[in-house]
Amino acid sequence: MFDRLDDILIRFEELLQELNNPSVVEDQAKFRRLMKEQTELSPVVDAYKAYKQAKQDVEDSLAILDEESDEEMRELAKEEMADAKRRIEEMEQKLKILLLPKDPNDDKNVIVEIRAGAGGDEAALFSAELYRMYVRFAERNRWKVETLSVNESGIGGFKEVVFMITGQGAYSKLKYESGVHRVQRVPATESGGRIHTSTSTVAIMPEAEEVDVELDMNDCKFDVFRASGNGGQCVNTTDSAVRLTHLPTGIVVSCQDEKSQLKNKEKALKVLRSRLYDLELAKKQNAEAEERRSQIGTGDRSEKIRTYNFPQGRVTEHRIKLTLYRIDSVMDGDLYEIIDSLIAADQAAKLSRLDENA
Repeated sequence: MFDRLDDILIRFEELLQELNNPSVVEDQAKFRRLMKEQTELSPVVDAYKAYKQAKQDVEDSLAILDEESDEEMRELAKEEMADAKRRIEEMEQKLKILLLPKDPNDDKNVIVEIRAGAGGDEAALFSAELYRMYVRFAERNRWKVETLSVNESGIGGFKEVVFMITGQGAYSKLKYESGVHRVQRVPATESGGRIHTSTSTVAIMPEAEEVDVELDMNDCKFDVFRASGNGGQCVNTTDSAVRLTHLPTGIVVSCQDEKSQLKNKEKALKVLRSRLYDLELAKKQNAEAEERRSQIGTGDRSEKIRTYNFPQGRVTEHRIKLTLYRIDSVMDGDLYEIIDSLIAADQAAKLSRLDENA
């Protein structure tokens, strides 16, 4: 590990020199690429420097203990050495986490699909609430949200909603949200006061660039139709809505939010690319199924991952057995404790496997 850290430290110093080179500054593409690399290495370099400083502090304290006869100075040196040893352990653990293989999709934007599952109208209402929850979480992170497609129910719910979240680290934070979300509460339409259970399915997909997915347009069938629902004067009078069918996989994407047929087509292609990329990721993850099960579940959309119990004000994250009694703040987008706990559990599982293979 330390040979690798020394190499990172050397590379970091090289980057600093390159970034101070006027010819590099003039080449904006190269400058941005080097800045990105420097930003990624900075946390590792800072932690390694802190580790080396703590090691030096231990040596300094040992030297004082060897040379000093004054008992008060010796006690102070012992305290400083104990603190330095504690910092060494902390930095070693932090460095192990920082050196874990990075998910290449972590910096990507995400496309989120939420679909109402079991529960009819109540499931559709819950889907709309999940949508608002993720929008609020995006706002807290200063990410941008763009709705790509909505299929509304008659009472304000969403049978299906597809939207894109754009922002630094969006996929790294939201990738653990894929799966079945379950709600338990008394529906407004329930006169007997009985608690009902409904579900919604969430799919989190990294945005796929054209270079990520080889898409043959001959495999794509486009149909246009007249949009329905709210959308202004033109929505019901022009054939602006687009239905895109990917013939090899049977994937169908419909977009009608824009008045422009071209814009709806672009949105449909964006969703299709991400779905195809997600399929490839799923194949890879299935090949590593045992590894993923040892982390925080498979991330499969059929897997129940979380329960929102409104009568008890409780949110339970089943994969890591975390229960929070603040459902209102969670539904208002405060997902930090849940997501941070999932990330920590994932990292702990990966570290455990590294120790087993060491």
